Amino acid sequence: MPNPPTELAAPAEPGGEHFAAQAVSRAPGGKPRGMSYVDSLTPELFVPTAARPVRAKLRWLAADTQVMPHSHPWAQVAISTTGVIRLTVNHGTYIVPPSRALWIPPGVEHAVTMVEDADLRTLYFHQPRSRCGPGVPRDQEDAWRQCRVLEVSDLLRALVREMPTAPDGGPAISPTDLRREQHLSALVHDELARAAAVKLGVDLPQDKRLRHLCEAVLADPTRHDTLADWAQDTGASPRTVARLFRSELGSTFTQWRQQVILAKAVSLAAGRMPMGQIAAELGYSASAFSAMVRKSVGQPPGRFLGQQQPAAVVP
Repeated sequence: MPNPPTELAAPAEPGGEHFAAQAVSRAPGGKPRGMSYVDSLTPELFVPTAARPVRAKLRWLAADTQVMPHSHPWAQVAISTTGVIRLTVNHGTYIVPPSRALWIPPGVEHAVTMVEDADLRTLYFHQPRSRCGPGVPRDQEDAWRQCRVLEVSDLLRALVREMPTAPDGGPAISPTDLRREQHLSALVHDELARAAAVKLGVDLPQDKRLRHLCEAVLADPTRHDTLADWAQDTGASPRTVARLFRSELGSTFTQWRQQVILAKAVSLAAGRMPMGQIAAELGYSASAFSAMVRKSVGQPPGRFLGQQQPAAVVP
């Protein structure tokens, strides 16, 4: 399998078709866990403007809670400093542990699911007309017109925690606090623009039969080993399912499932599970798991799973 690009290949343009909720998660033993659903929290009270280009929200949500599908006319970054979150758009799903953040362009409908208890921090970004990105030059904007999973530096994490989270409608922000917010916002823009993109996304199909299979794999990727076993509940033959994977997702089932395995590994690593235990949980030996990660993403497992900080770049 050739190395995938460092950025997610799934298109993230807003579409007219409303996407389905993410697959139901499963408790130990394979029994489905109940999902709780909540609406987006008063986004109209945190509208970013030219004067306040970055607005921050903080919301603690329990595991197996989903913020229902919604969109905004501004850009957004979703980050959790504790707990793993999963964000789903029409054409893909993204795993976001505390070591990562997700950039969401304006107008992209998305649902956010708490894989674990999480403090969901949301940053809203003012985007000048016809521009997209955290203040990057025009020739770099195309990469920001799709969803991007980004590495989070210690500085970016600290900046997010310092951003004021008070909504509009209360006392006006003081001039001193406004200047501080503007300084923090400038640093947030700079850190985001410098952040490396990471392949932590899984493409999702439109065909209902294939979508059903894919959501089953996302819920429990190690339940079956072969495509024939997974295809039994779709009403389609393994040959038809294999053709659908190639036509809709541009990959084989094995390649696609490997991306699911990588995403699952990230979730396990966020809970500080040792590397050898992660490999065993996913059906690999330690050496085979390390080789698979390196071949797939071009990084050692510790770096990819957020257990090592990236090496400093010397000018």
